[in-house]
Formats: sequence, C-alpha cells, structure tokens
Amino acid sequence: MTDSTATRRAGKRERLVAGAGELLHHVGAARMTLADVAKAADVPLGNVYYYFKTKDDLVQAVIDAHAEAIRAMLATFDLLPTPEERLRAFARTLADTGELAARHGCPHGSLCSELGKRDDGLDRSAATLMTLYVDWSQEQFRLMGKEDARDLAITLVSIFQGASLLTNALRDPDVMRTQADRLERWITSVS
Repeated sequence: MTDSTATRRAGKRERLVAGAGELLHHVGAARMTLADVAKAADVPLGNVYYYFKTKDDLVQAVIDAHAEAIRAMLATFDLLPTPEERLRAFARTLADTGELAARHGCPHGSLCSELGKRDDGLDRSAATLMTLYVDWSQEQFRLMGKEDARDLAITLVSIFQGASLLTNALRDPDVMRTQADRLERWITSVS
C-alpha cells in the first residue's frame, strides 16, 4: 500500500469517526444511522463497512477518540505548576462550553447517559470517559494533600456534569459559565 493510499484510508476513517461523534452528540446512538454517518463524513456508505463492521464498532471508535481528547486536554493542564491551578484551569474550560452544552449537552455525559442504559459493553466503555475526569481530579486533590480526594473528585465531576445537564435543559449557556465560576471558587476554598 502506498503512503497516499494509507493517508486516504486514515482520512476516511477519521472523518467517519468525527462524523459519528457529531451525530452521536446531536441525535444520539439510537437515532444515528450508518447512512447518516457516511453522509456527514462525505464517504460512500459501502466504505463505512470497510472500516466498521457494525454501528457499535463505530460508536466504540468514537468513545476511544473522546478518551484520547480528554487525555490530551488533561495533559495540557498537567503542565501547570500546582494542582489547584490545574483544577481551576479545568473549571475555566467548562465556561467555554456553554453554547455547545445549551444546544446538545456535554458530548461525554450525554453519551454515558444514553449508553448507560445498555448492558452490552458499550455502557462500561463509555463510563471510562467519566472515569478519566474523576481519576485525574482525584490525583490533583491527592497532590493537594486531601484525604478525601476521591469524594472531592466525584463532587467536581458531578458539578460540571450537572451544570451541563441544566445548561442543556434550560437552553441557557450562562448556567455553565456561572457554575464554572462557582466551581473555581469552590476549588480555591478546599485547597
């Protein structure tokens, strides 16, 4: 296989995963069809089956892509000098998601909620998205010397997921911004 062929194939696969990610966020797994994904990715429908044998395989690829994006984001926060600064930077990024959350909710929380109703492995796979947030936050609180680091991490993730849900339900991006500000103040108060 030539490099250009490999690049085209990788490009199609990436477009399919990106298209599916958008559709999962906007319409959910139950309503998403492979034909919709092919159209969103500008790929012939038959090509979808070359890369993904089933819709669930494609959903798993989206979960994997989300997990990589979360890890990359958290890695940028890890460059900051203190755990408190890292947690506050995380909270500030939430404020920037208000418009998206108002329209479609959190892509990770929405996916976890929808797939959590299933019992086929995708439910547990999607849960890893929340686990990444909780584990990273727990480590930051542990580095701050907090004995209840796990509980604090659960509170932090609960606040941002709850804010995302309310932002979506009320269609009000200011809910996310206000809660992100409160979250920053809370982080400072527990440090």
